[in-house]
Amino acid sequence: MGFAYTIAWRFLREGRFQSLLIVVGVAAGVAVVTYISALIQGLQGNTIERTLGTQSHLTVRPRDERTAPALAAPGGAAAAGVGPGAVARDLQPRAQRLRTLDDWRAIEVEMASLPGVIAVTSIVGGAALAQRGDASRAISLFGIDLEGYDRIVALRTRIVQGEARVAPGEALVGRELADDLGLVLGDRFVVRAGGANAASDSFKVAGLFDLGSRDLNRRFVYVTQTSAQSLLGIPGGMTNTYGRVSDLFGAARLAATLRARTGLEVESWMDTNAQLLSALQAQSISTGLIRIFTSLVVILGIASVLVVSVVQKRKEIGILRAMGATRGQMTQVFLLQGAIVGWIGSLIGIALAQGLLWGFSNFAKGSDGKPLFVIGLPLDMALGVALAATVAGVLAAAAPARRAARLDPAQAIRL
Repeated sequence: MGFAYTIAWRFLREGRFQSLLIVVGVAAGVAVVTYISALIQGLQGNTIERTLGTQSHLTVRPRDERTAPALAAPGGAAAAGVGPGAVARDLQPRAQRLRTLDDWRAIEVEMASLPGVIAVTSIVGGAALAQRGDASRAISLFGIDLEGYDRIVALRTRIVQGEARVAPGEALVGRELADDLGLVLGDRFVVRAGGANAASDSFKVAGLFDLGSRDLNRRFVYVTQTSAQSLLGIPGGMTNTYGRVSDLFGAARLAATLRARTGLEVESWMDTNAQLLSALQAQSISTGLIRIFTSLVVILGIASVLVVSVVQKRKEIGILRAMGATRGQMTQVFLLQGAIVGWIGSLIGIALAQGLLWGFSNFAKGSDGKPLFVIGLPLDMALGVALAATVAGVLAAAAPARRAARLDPAQAIRL
């Protein structure tokens, strides 16, 4: 291997201009692949964080209620009673009332036992009306355990004023809802739940949050679980169980597993965000195509330069063969040239990509004057691209290496 490495390096040094061109070509290809891959990965991560940062990855809902069908006698006349001649008519719609999970503690245990589930909590949720003076707004009322809920949506990091505190008689309110009702920290407002037996309670604003969506900030109000249960008329009940998973794209599989175990309605974020999932898949496919075509360009560029090198170095190759160099050693010479070119080009390309990513993170700004999002270059991605470029260099050198090994020493020397 020492002989092959020495000859390979000497050939590259003698053809400095050609070697420089192909290294630059490899570096450009690696920079494009690395930059695009990191950019798409960062964009997907930012999109997922903005979209899924306020919702669970897995959601367990109560079963649908079904009422008994109405019955009618044959011939269309209404049956006076249920008899052998009665037939089923259209199903009546289910009762429009807030449904709860029968055994939410067991559901939490079952969900937490699934591999890949990293956080579980149950919540109470329902529609209500927030009032202060003459102002009123329809809201989504959530009764939460702050510690458990924070592990799902990181609510504490979204507090912009006040404290992340959910205690009896206190509430966390969205920033836009507070503006609509004229609320500031410490103010009290009234929450009224709908229904025949309407209940109401007053709460003090303990903190204001920003979920990154004005619509959510105008609707969401967080209180204690017992307060929400009392207002919504479901003492001791929970309406949903939320889960967070480590592998986002494995959420659908976990939802199917939990659905089979419990028989309940289980949705993953992939079910409720189909358009987002399609966009992410389209981005991934586009990135894959860019990688493939860029790799082909790099391989063809390396192969073309090494083919020319074989033609130019025919006499040297013939002399080496006449001095005892084997076909295997000559093959190694050109394979090593491809590997060296690929490795050096990949290092330069990764450095260029890192510079481009730094520039994007610091100079690409949104309408608010802040950076769009910060992108980093993961070490595993950098190493993977460098390895792929090196392998591409070796593959590109395969055909020139075979041609060099097949040269007849006597004919090569005479040419």
